[in-house]
Amino acid sequence: MSIIAAFMVPHPPMIVPEIGRGSEKQIEKTIKAYEKIADEIAALKPETIIISSPHSVMYSNYFHISPGSSAKGSFAEFGAPQVKFDIEYDEELVSRIAAKAGTAHFPAGTLGEKNPSLDHGTMVPLWFILKKYKDFKLVRTGLAGFDLLKHYEYGMMIKDAVEELRRKVVYVASGDLSHKLQDYGPYGFAEEGPVYDSRIMDVCSGARFGELFDFDENFCDKAAECGHRSFVIMAGALDGRAVEATQYSHEDITGVGYGICSFIPKGDDEGRHFLAARLNRVQDELEQKRQKSDAYVKLARASAEYFVKNDDTMPLPDWVPPELLNVQAGAFVSVHKFGALRGCIGTIAATQKNLALEIIHNAVSAVAKDPRFEPVTEDELKYLDINVDVLGEAESIESEAELDVKKYGVIVQRGYKRGLLLPDLDGVDTVEEQVAIARRKGGIAPGEKVDLFRFEVVRHY
Repeated sequence: MSIIAAFMVPHPPMIVPEIGRGSEKQIEKTIKAYEKIADEIAALKPETIIISSPHSVMYSNYFHISPGSSAKGSFAEFGAPQVKFDIEYDEELVSRIAAKAGTAHFPAGTLGEKNPSLDHGTMVPLWFILKKYKDFKLVRTGLAGFDLLKHYEYGMMIKDAVEELRRKVVYVASGDLSHKLQDYGPYGFAEEGPVYDSRIMDVCSGARFGELFDFDENFCDKAAECGHRSFVIMAGALDGRAVEATQYSHEDITGVGYGICSFIPKGDDEGRHFLAARLNRVQDELEQKRQKSDAYVKLARASAEYFVKNDDTMPLPDWVPPELLNVQAGAFVSVHKFGALRGCIGTIAATQKNLALEIIHNAVSAVAKDPRFEPVTEDELKYLDINVDVLGEAESIESEAELDVKKYGVIVQRGYKRGLLLPDLDGVDTVEEQVAIARRKGGIAPGEKVDLFRFEVVRHY
């Protein structure tokens, strides 16, 4: 057996009558849709239900699977302690997923349990399912801070473990949509909110899972979506399978998007290996870009690759043009993977005898010494997109009015504390955001008086 069905569902606690106390009636379409999928699950009689929840234990660099033989939970946090759950875990399947992850050196497993209690992203789906069907065990997993392709790969690993054990499994991808759909909603309105909901419902109702990768991280952040990574894991768990998709409902009455869809596998389909297709596409696009790169970027890439492969700093190549040898300047090397930042380190002013050496050393730091990330590994190199920013001289300014988030980078300084942010970055749309981020990077509190500096950059792709 394998994964016999999958479902995309929301998890608003208010949908439970003991919590909503009548307010749940405003999302009646969602309730009716939830009841339909609960009936479908009961008819399928799965041995195990896997739920991926954004509110389970989450790490930036690890997929957590809940360990142990069972777990309990209640809606006490939402004023309904009488609504309780006591569910048995499928320890064998959990162990198989963790073992496969260990063999593949994939960052997933049962380590780091912070809170064994069930979260509401898990309990809301269970509240509907358990009214119709109880003869199953549970696997609960969280999301991670990785890129979307890593989440899809995790889903593929889950799929393989399920098939190895010949489990009859239903997958439930728990996750709300945008939280910024209405001015009157609890999170306000953002123009990206309705766009996200429209796109995600269109993609999922057509089971066009490859398009899940096309959702930009900054766009998703601005839309304040909740479940996208959960949906991507589910898609990976259906990799290589033909899928019949049905949309049951979509509502945005409360200012938060609630969407419900079902996905029924209908046999193998070699055209639906979406991760493999995307990786091939990324490599082709990056290769074309590399062929067009200037000497600045070629030098940064050569330095990064040399260090990752040899654990040593690359000697200055003889092909470096005079324009990099005859000047000194600060420079930043930025590394992205699948559109997400993978490392960025630089110098505000020159620290080497020429710009070429500045780039060589900062490229090494970007792939190996950025404290926000694990060092880049050799198998990642083919997926890295690298650019170089050469900084102009910083000039003192009197106020934020002299800044332009697209044109100027900013340095904020208070005593020995200093924070810098480059210009024209994705997701940074206002001077206020730019300065606030620079303050955080420098460890400077929002209310503290600072000296401001601006600088221009020449960006090389």
